[in-house]
Amino acid sequence: MGECPVCGAKVPVGQGAVEGELLACPECGTELEVTGLNPVTLAEAPQEEEDWGE
Repeated sequence: MGECPVCGAKVPVGQGAVEGELLACPECGTELEVTGLNPVTLAEAPQEEEDWGE
């Protein structure tokens, strides 16, 4: 179980989770990245820029 850095909600993290895995907060919907496993730490996932084929 991790904690959302945006809203503080508990975020379930599966046993097979790996660093870099992306999850969504069940409370606020923010996309989160697993940044550590022992203990579980989460950070807001970086936003990917759309290049729209340019």
